[in-house]
Amino acid sequence: MNIIVLVKQTFDTEEKIVVEQGTVVEDGVKFVINPYDEYAVEQAIQIRDDVGGKVTVVSVGPERTAEALRTALAMGADEAVLIQDSRIGHDEHSVALALHAFISQEPYDIILGGNFSVDNGAGQVAVRLAKLLAIPHASSITKLDISAGRAVVQRDAEGDLETIELPLPALFTAQQGLNEPRYPSLQGIMKAKKKPFRELSLDDLNLDAGAVAPRTERINLQLPPARQAGKIISGEPAEQAQELFRLLRTEAKVI
Repeated sequence: MNIIVLVKQTFDTEEKIVVEQGTVVEDGVKFVINPYDEYAVEQAIQIRDDVGGKVTVVSVGPERTAEALRTALAMGADEAVLIQDSRIGHDEHSVALALHAFISQEPYDIILGGNFSVDNGAGQVAVRLAKLLAIPHASSITKLDISAGRAVVQRDAEGDLETIELPLPALFTAQQGLNEPRYPSLQGIMKAKKKPFRELSLDDLNLDAGAVAPRTERINLQLPPARQAGKIISGEPAEQAQELFRLLRTEAKVI
């Protein structure tokens, strides 16, 4: 079974975000595999170990993205592909088109990705790709069973649980709870250095810059205003309630 996993490199969730002149400062920042993509990588490895096949991880991003792909290789993926070209736009439309140009030429039975990326939270790339490939998809899955060319999944539906059956090939996005991603072992890290790693540009994909031009533009980026210190209201319960009402009406102006 051929499994392709969509991977994105994002800020480590423990990093402090610094914005200067409308741009996030990346100097000295630690980057990691998007946490939701780790669930996708782990699930792909488990399926391959059960039924055989190959796991290919692919990403669209700058040169530093290679580190995230090598981490996926160290986890157990078989092959990595980095689509790197400054002419590719940064929005979901452009990334999905670049991925489609590559994946449409590759054999695949399953495509896995994260439910969304923790940096912008859009959650669009994978489902856009499914549309371009004209294959069924299920998002936010917490369980995946494969049998006889079909998949049965359970998905998180805003606190509820849905069970869906669909034919392969298909695309799935992983939600927390699908599995517990493994840590790369020392042996896995050493093996990763010898695994196939391809780097592709728009020319390799027979795409021109106009085809992957962004459809959206970021106008401004700023941090939310600093939270003001809270207030402690003293007195008897009736006095506290009266003072709270006054503050909500005169200061917060929500009444």
